[in-house]
Amino acid sequence: MPAPTIADRFTAEVADPAQVSTRPIDLHANAHDASHFLLVPEALVIAKDAAEVGRLLRAGSRTGTPVTLRSGGTSLSGQGVTDGVLVDVRRNFRRIEVLDDGGRVRVQPGATVRQVNARLARHGRKLGPDPASESACTIGGVVANNSSGMACGITGNTYRTLESMTVVLPSGTVVDTGAPDADERLAHDEPALTAGLLRLRDRIRGNPESVRILQHQFSMKNTMGYGLNAFLDHDTPAELLAHLVIGSEGTLGFVAEAVFRTLPLLEKAATGLLIFDDLLAANEALPGIVASGASAVELMDAQSLRVGKAEADAHPLIRDLAVDKQAALLVEYQAATAEELSAAQATGQRTLDALRTSTPTVLSTDAATRASLWHLRKGLYATVAGARPSGTTALLEDVVVPVESLARTCERLIGLFGRYDYDNNVIFGHAKDGNIHFMLTDLFEGPGLDRYAAFTDDMVDLILGEGGSLKAEHGTGRVMAPYVRRQYGDELYAVMRELKTLCDPSGMLNPGVIITDDPAVHLKDIKRTPTIEVEADRCVECGYCEPVCPSRDLTLTPRQRIVVKRAIASATADGDHALAASLEQDYEYQGVQTCAVDGMCQTACPVLINTGDLVRRLRKTEHSGVEKKVWKTAAQHWGATTRIASTALTVAEKVPSPVVTIPNRLGRAVVGDDVLPLWSGELPAGGARRSRPTPPPNAAPEAVYVPACVNAMFGPADAADGATGPGVQRSFEQLCEQAGVTVLIPSDIDSLCCGTPWSSKGLPDGAAIMRDRVLASLREATRDGELPIVCDASSCTEGLLHTIDADPAPATGARRMRVIDVVDFVATRILPALPEHDRVEKLALHPTCSSTRLGINPQLIAVANAVAETVVVPDDWGCCAFAGDRGMLHPELTASATATQAAEVRASGATAHASCNRTCELGMTRATGAEYQHVLELLADATRPQAR
Repeated sequence: MPAPTIADRFTAEVADPAQVSTRPIDLHANAHDASHFLLVPEALVIAKDAAEVGRLLRAGSRTGTPVTLRSGGTSLSGQGVTDGVLVDVRRNFRRIEVLDDGGRVRVQPGATVRQVNARLARHGRKLGPDPASESACTIGGVVANNSSGMACGITGNTYRTLESMTVVLPSGTVVDTGAPDADERLAHDEPALTAGLLRLRDRIRGNPESVRILQHQFSMKNTMGYGLNAFLDHDTPAELLAHLVIGSEGTLGFVAEAVFRTLPLLEKAATGLLIFDDLLAANEALPGIVASGASAVELMDAQSLRVGKAEADAHPLIRDLAVDKQAALLVEYQAATAEELSAAQATGQRTLDALRTSTPTVLSTDAATRASLWHLRKGLYATVAGARPSGTTALLEDVVVPVESLARTCERLIGLFGRYDYDNNVIFGHAKDGNIHFMLTDLFEGPGLDRYAAFTDDMVDLILGEGGSLKAEHGTGRVMAPYVRRQYGDELYAVMRELKTLCDPSGMLNPGVIITDDPAVHLKDIKRTPTIEVEADRCVECGYCEPVCPSRDLTLTPRQRIVVKRAIASATADGDHALAASLEQDYEYQGVQTCAVDGMCQTACPVLINTGDLVRRLRKTEHSGVEKKVWKTAAQHWGATTRIASTALTVAEKVPSPVVTIPNRLGRAVVGDDVLPLWSGELPAGGARRSRPTPPPNAAPEAVYVPACVNAMFGPADAADGATGPGVQRSFEQLCEQAGVTVLIPSDIDSLCCGTPWSSKGLPDGAAIMRDRVLASLREATRDGELPIVCDASSCTEGLLHTIDADPAPATGARRMRVIDVVDFVATRILPALPEHDRVEKLALHPTCSSTRLGINPQLIAVANAVAETVVVPDDWGCCAFAGDRGMLHPELTASATATQAAEVRASGATAHASCNRTCELGMTRATGAEYQHVLELLADATRPQAR
């Protein structure tokens, strides 16, 4: 009988064998995090709960198998990768519980900072840590890395704001450090650990040199090594354990949940950009700026300004700046109220006016101005990383020095860039903390790796020579593990090693991170980034896209779709054709079929990748000749096609369900799930034709109205009385009548479509046919671009925008046609003209991926507020993944994407439900069991004369 494999041993510790995977696509998809390291795990485990994690850790200890815990995967120093067993503690660990009216919050490791802050915002509170990756980084990583950020410094970071935690030790022991009897239980369950913690506490306190080093090191931001300052700040075993686990990067235990003390939410802000002649002048200004109460002071060196001014949307302050040696400080003052901000702004302005800046400084509260300034600062990483040569890897570093040494350190760091031929490197960071970031882009192999090794040694000399720390925010990881002993000295490094042994005697938990015997671990297992399709080649694997991806809990995320393509390219280049074939085979469903191509990933991506563009390219190559011909014919005869679809749905609704479902399922079995949609009982009957009479000659149309063809195929939702509702077209027409607005519908509207069905499926022939027809029709209807175009489905509005982007006429002098979503049009033109009316009690509102990308969610909420007394947008709102027909082809995709949101909607007590796109309404109806309508249907119903 063969010996059990590692996967076998760990499968025995979980409830469902399917939680453990050794499929190549799962291993390679999850191997990558945001760092420049890459190790491929031997097995992936999706843990269900803390008890399961405890059993997995015991299995690792018992077998000596390396185990690494992963939540968000946004860490930058190599602390989230492994060639052992990788345990996912994100998917099933997202619970958030607000306590004491927001004064505290209990959070599991899989929730993102943004998700937690969304819950706290309604209480006027927020988390202390404010990392730039807040949209994607999870509480597990925030605790593991002792995260801080732009404004919190060392007073609001994780270490200072964490109240207690529940930690699972490698032995499987579960410790709630906030329990009244935590110390007694810890002493009972882990006597050696308890005694060891007290012994190390006394050892450090009894050594004046150790105390001096720790007090100096932790007077700055510092995530290098273990947080031994806990031995100075805390006395009892449970408190010592909790604060030592903070910043331990998953090497001492698993944080199953954490309780944070929260901070006031400062929603008011004034921001300004200060430009100085050089770094020294900027550095000299820092003490006064910090003393004036500035919440954030962000440094940008001369190269940062050069990069920023080259952008098309460069801020006016730097657009015409002749950059030589200048440096800039982005300064922001924050307050809870307008009055408090006014006082802070006045104090700050007096301070700034007294400085010797190259240009006048003005603090602005204007949202657009502030956004532009922060875009300059936050866009540096994206700009440099996105422009790196194909095939190279981006490596983002962070260091900290005493503030008075900041300018000198930056100048010498720039000198090192020149010495080692690293070009176009920007230095930016949190100036008030002495914390700076810089990025290297290179091919880190062969001579490139030797160069990086020599540069790192010189950089270490520089930072430690200035009394700084080699890691301020990003954690030690693998990248700085060889230098921990040098930064702290032999004695404190020995304490760290003993701490690791006390908590993890077998050394199986995240080995090679923080503590290592390998002086070259930082030079090993560095990622290769082979060139792949142009749509995704510039990906830096940061993971920002993952929380907004509708398939994240079903198959792959955008980052994973991209890294699997890189794994295929690497396997092919290495001659491992079996691996490449395996990945390709599984990628069809995992990567292509279950991508909603909704574009939400682009809204979160720092380098603006829309992974849907990659998937559309891949779909182009997969269609059979028959499929292409069918869809091309449909484009040529779209009016007839929509009528046939409408009729089929109407017939299906009237006949007994088995008459439809049985042949439908048989057909899917024959032609494939990705070809024939699945019919389900909640689908409506077909819709009506869209054509309308031409307005009379004396009418003056204000817009060209393009009703979406999806509403002709899928009929409207039922009204409250059970009768068939009017639908969005009739509702919009009624609202226009009430407001005295005339709109014109193109005479050939029944043959028009925005083109999304073809573009999303990668069918260029049909897309071209429809594009040419739509452009010709709308050019005529809009009087050569004079009238705006209004569309009544947000995804179709977006589709029309893409179609008009391809319009060649503006290149020859014609006016560019304008497209407005119907929600935007109603919010700005119709709402002010409507009479007073009653509102429903509570409305659950579902923004769509397209309304988000179009930037019209504020208008959508404004219309919803005209419908309901209370509007609820679920905290866990996301793309429903119905995506045209994708939710019918793969209903499991919509079910996964909407599961959390649907539960929140059902618990909300909403009396009405609305969205702004028909297929999204169908998806949410299926998910929640409640009838979703277009928000304009509800508005029209509320304002109809007999309803008032």
